Formats: sequence, structure tokens, C-alpha cells
Amino acid sequence: MALKITVIGTGYLGATHAAAMAELGFEVLGLDVVPEKIELLSSGRVPMYEPGLEDLLAKHVAGIEGSSGRLRFTTSWEEVGAFGDVHFVCVNTPQKHGEYACDMSYVDAAFASLASVVREGALVVGKSTVPVGSAERLAGLLPEGVDLAWNPEFLREGFAVQDTLRPDRIVVGVRDFGERAEKTLREVYAVPVGQGSPFVVTDFPTAELVKTAANSFLATKISFINAMAEVCEAAGGDVAKLAEAIGHDDRIGAKFLRAGVGFGGGCLPKDIRAFMARAGELGVDQALTFLREIDSINMRRRGQMVEMTREVLGGNSFLGRRVAVLGATFKPDSDDVRDSPALNVAGQIHLQGGQVTVYDPKGMENARRLFPTLGYADTALDAVRGADVVLHLTEWREFRELDPAELAAVVTSPVILDGRNALDSELWRAAGWTYRAMGRPRA
Repeated sequence: MALKITVIGTGYLGATHAAAMAELGFEVLGLDVVPEKIELLSSGRVPMYEPGLEDLLAKHVAGIEGSSGRLRFTTSWEEVGAFGDVHFVCVNTPQKHGEYACDMSYVDAAFASLASVVREGALVVGKSTVPVGSAERLAGLLPEGVDLAWNPEFLREGFAVQDTLRPDRIVVGVRDFGERAEKTLREVYAVPVGQGSPFVVTDFPTAELVKTAANSFLATKISFINAMAEVCEAAGGDVAKLAEAIGHDDRIGAKFLRAGVGFGGGCLPKDIRAFMARAGELGVDQALTFLREIDSINMRRRGQMVEMTREVLGGNSFLGRRVAVLGATFKPDSDDVRDSPALNVAGQIHLQGGQVTVYDPKGMENARRLFPTLGYADTALDAVRGADVVLHLTEWREFRELDPAELAAVVTSPVILDGRNALDSELWRAAGWTYRAMGRPRA
């Protein structure tokens, strides 16, 4: 008999995982404690922007004409317990207020509620990013006869559907003699494994460490090239050419070597901070002290963009100066503005007296909610109208395809600062723009 799957928590991770499991052929029941979210998902809509996700929901949500009907949503724990053979826990683990540590309250609450309804013989699978040591503790909350496995997620916003259906690796942490849990998850992931996705089986601590270690490595690579950008600014070098040259080394690789205003979002910043906090609890804080500098370099980039903007405006006050910001989300192909470098820079300039107008293809509603005092425009052209300087801070394809001549006709001063090193400098200069990019003082 085919496995029945539940997904606990239907945010960005959970909604994607639920839809993907239905696409793989399973009957799926998603649970959330927010009725409005369940109502939205049950109509085939999502509370966030993620390419391809609404199409996948429309294909499988029960009650939608032409759908497979394999995917339903509920607020009932009792229904989840009675339905599921495999329960994926996908709830949020935010940073604690005023601390580096991870807030485990949502995970703990989910496990406590699930423990009261789960059937004997079921498998609970943690996907949330948690401090190492959490799985062993959480296993103790489950009734006897219920197994636990830890299966960290590696989703990239903007590619989440693809990353779930065709993952670059599947990591499964099990207790000693966890053959039953491994066998069950091999059945769940039979399609991607059959298509070549590596299936890595390990213990609980290693599985928990994989996600935080991977994010820490990516953050290190991003901050390294941004540190090189600071050196290039001082020495007159070109960080883009530097990145191209070192990226040809197979040991280094070209990915994540584009200098700019740094990383943000709901994962990398809070995950590396939680990793540092947990290392301290384990008595090995010195092993991760380098992550403090990674975090510092990343945050420093935002202030450097503010100072670059001040410099091109004459080095004085922002009072009365009009600044256009292209981008609000922390990355393209997402509406996520959590810890967005773009909005952070816009907010700093606004607080110092600048008249800031922001445009983003997908993040406007979330940006307005977070920064209601900033100005917002409906198009890039409207955002730059009358601007003394334009900042390119999120590398959307739409911005790379803008007509620089059309924009030059409506600005007060054709000056653009490329905070993502993603625009064609020759094209913009040919249209009469003064072009500056981070780490490229001569570019």
C-alpha cells in the first residue's frame, strides 16, 4: 500500500515540499495552525512568490478542476495523526530576539502536538534547520514505536520546486540500526534517487550539521569576495576580473564569487549566527570565530553602499537628494524581504534625510509592510524619475534588460551604482550614464 505523507508547517519549505510530494505520486495532507494560510493553499494559491509553486498546487490540490486531488490541507492534528505514515516537520526556526541562538519553540510545539496523535509504526522526519543535538532530544518526545529521521532541506528561493523534485543530494540522519527509517525514505525519494540524486545516510548529528555547514561555507565564499572588493577599492583593482580569474581554478569554482552588497534572507544570516551560538554551548566556540568576521564583512557592505552613494552626491548630506533603489527582495525570483540588503541600504539613506523611491518586480507588498515610510513606484521608470542617483541592489533579470537611454531621459542626474555587479557597464555608459560598481573603481 502506498505511503501517505503529512507535512507539518506550510510556509515556504512546507508548501513546496507538500506540492512536490504530491507530484511524486503520494497522497499528501498539509497542516498549519494559521487557518488563513490553509484556506489560501486549499484554493491553490500561496502566501509567497515562488516560481512554479502555484502551478504545482493547481495540478494536485483537491477540489480544483482537473487536479489529481492528491493534496489537501487541514488545521486538525487528529486528522494528521490518523492519515499519515510519514510526517515531515517543516516549521520555522527563527533567530531568538536579542540573541544569536535559534528559537526552537515552533519545532518543540510541533513535536509535542504530533506526539499526541501519531500512530505506532509511523515515521517522523525533521526537515527544519536546527542546532546539532536537537534530533536526539526530540526523539525522546515521540511515543515508543515511532521512528525519527532527520532530512535537512537545501532549497534555494527561486528554485525551490526544482530543488525538491531534483535535489543535488538527499541527506538522511537515523539512529543506530535505523534500517526501517532509511528504507521508508528511500521509498519516498525513489524517483529523484532513480534520476541520480545521491542518497547519503548518516547519524543525527552529522545530518543536522550538513545544512549549517553548507550555509556557513557559502556565506564564507560570498564574504571572501566582498572582502577582496574592499581591497580592490583601495588598490585600484577590479574584483569582477579577480573573481573570473580565481574562479577558473576547479578547487575554488566561479559560483558565489560576485561581489556586491552581500547576502540576506531568512536563512544564511540566522543560520551562521545560530551555528556560532551552538558551538559556544558545545565548548568549541573558537572553531567558528571566523564566522563572526564573515557576518561583519557582510553587514559592512551595506554601509559601504550608503557611503558610495553619499560620495557620488558630493560627499555631503542626503537631505533633499532623490535616490532611486532598484530592488527590495534579498535575491531575485522571490518576494522575500527578510534581512534584505537592498531595503537596509534604502532605509539607512532615508533615515539620513534622502528621498528614497523603491521598485521591485515581486517584493513591493512585503517591502511596504516592513518599511512603510519609504517611497514606492509601480515601475522602474517611475522609480528613477527625477533621481539624483540610481542604486541597483537586487539582480532581477528585468533590471538587466532595462533600456538605459529611456531611464536617462527621466533622471535628474544619470548616475548608477551597481551594487550587484550585474549590469552591462558599457551599455549604460554608452547611454550617457556614470557607472560605478562595488570593488571596481576603474570599471
